[in-house]
Amino acid sequence: MNRDRIRSGAIVIPFVGLFLLLALVSPPFLSGTNLTNILDQQSTFLIMAAAGTLVFVAGGIDLSVGAVHALAGVTAAQVTVSAGPVAGMIAGITVGLVAGLANGIIVTAFRINALIATLAVSFVVSGITGLLTGGNLIVILDQADFAALARTDIVGIASSTWIMVVVVVVFGVLLARTAFGRYVYAVGGNPEAARLAGVPVRPVRLATFVMSGGAAGLAGVLIASRVLSAQASSGQDIAFTVLAGIVVGGTSIAGGEGAVWRTVVGVLFIALIGNGFNLLGLDALWRQIALGGLILGAVGLDAALRSGRR
Repeated sequence: MNRDRIRSGAIVIPFVGLFLLLALVSPPFLSGTNLTNILDQQSTFLIMAAAGTLVFVAGGIDLSVGAVHALAGVTAAQVTVSAGPVAGMIAGITVGLVAGLANGIIVTAFRINALIATLAVSFVVSGITGLLTGGNLIVILDQADFAALARTDIVGIASSTWIMVVVVVVFGVLLARTAFGRYVYAVGGNPEAARLAGVPVRPVRLATFVMSGGAAGLAGVLIASRVLSAQASSGQDIAFTVLAGIVVGGTSIAGGEGAVWRTVVGVLFIALIGNGFNLLGLDALWRQIALGGLILGAVGLDAALRSGRR
């Protein structure tokens, strides 16, 4: 078995095992309501994680997705109240794209480490969101058209889930089946060699950050549509959940390796853990311990595979 298969199986095997275990010990787990709820609840995380995978593979990291998600939701809610739902949706996604562009410019043009740059941007964005809301909850209960974006039932599945499926497939195909995707792998694997081979390293990295910001913006709009409200604190812990899904899914933190489908399995694996703890009535603190162990294990496996290759 080669290293790529080991990396893939490292998440697929425990995911299948956990799924079967929960199906055996908790009869409600396999109910259609429970499974569709898991997909709906994870739809926004999957959108952000799919785009974040491209950032990771290109050798970067985006810690600002939670803050951008919150600002996009607040912007969409405020613009919807004053100018209508279509304008609100466009404004929220645009905010995400602009934030992603800012991240990309800071990282590529000013050569600032992506972790530091996106962390700093997250603080700035969080502050802006707090100023816009004044610490208050923005409620938009009378906007049925805005609510329809995420809440429309299509063959028993919420529209937010269908949007997630489309976005994930687009990012998956973009990374795995296009020239741009090959450039992303090349930039993350060896940027200097990629540059000498004619790959536009900086524009490729910039594009991945813009995609990540746009995905966070879309996710923020979908959350605001689902709950018909928005607030500055809604982005807390989101970046951790997104990054955890990417890492647990087997995408290398060093860049150059990863796949969107693995990220999907990683995010859903973490979701199954949370769902299982809820169904079985277990202490949520053990869930945090389990997640920490998973992340350490995933990073350790990545380091071992890279060491073995060298």
